[in-house]
Amino acid sequence: MRRAAALALVVLGAVSCGAGQPATGTNTVPAPASTTSAPDDQARKEPPTPAPATPSSTGPPAFSSKVSRVSRDRLPYSWRPGCPVHYRDLRLVTLSYWGFDGKPHTGELVVRETVTGDIEKVFRKLYDWRWPIRQMKLVDAYKADDFDSIDADNTSAFNCRRATGSSNWSNHAYGEAIDINPRENPYVTASGSTAHQNAKKFTERPISGKGVVNPGDKVVKAFAKVGWEWGGYWSGAKDYQHFSKGGG
Repeated sequence: MRRAAALALVVLGAVSCGAGQPATGTNTVPAPASTTSAPDDQARKEPPTPAPATPSSTGPPAFSSKVSRVSRDRLPYSWRPGCPVHYRDLRLVTLSYWGFDGKPHTGELVVRETVTGDIEKVFRKLYDWRWPIRQMKLVDAYKADDFDSIDADNTSAFNCRRATGSSNWSNHAYGEAIDINPRENPYVTASGSTAHQNAKKFTERPISGKGVVNPGDKVVKAFAKVGWEWGGYWSGAKDYQHFSKGGG
């Protein structure tokens, strides 16, 4: 009996001593600390700050002008042999102007080479003032017909023709005159009439209106500063559209 009890104690002790061992032999080992190196300098840098956006310009384009030689084929009607100025002495001036639509446009004038600087100076001022011009084409667009060009309210310069009501050459034939907005600034006879029906309401001065030239206004003064006279100051007939170098 004592022997049986002693054997039971031995077995119970063996079981107690093995109770703390895992059921399998695969012990879990803690993972070693990471040995990955720190990111390099480039990776640690902040992304570049974008440059501030440049605000877009909302203003109108700057005035531009270009003087170039004019070829014979650009003057198929306005120039011919026998004119007082050879076409080789004329120049094409391509320049900016403000339209009646309130927008900038590019027009063309043909003038004598000696007065191109005058034209550029005056039209730069008109552009800066946003003073409106209906359109600006060579008179050849109307086959050099002065009446048709005026009726279309076309601003033009050179045209080898006689002065109105005279056998003498007009200053236009020398490339030293320009007609501006001829509908709003018509040629008016001494009796107060005009040949253009669409210009009848513009025969009096002073008068307010888009593209109108009045005595003593800034347009007249701008031309006077470069030595050009205004036809609105003539005695008798008035030519409100007409500016010319030295008058006439």
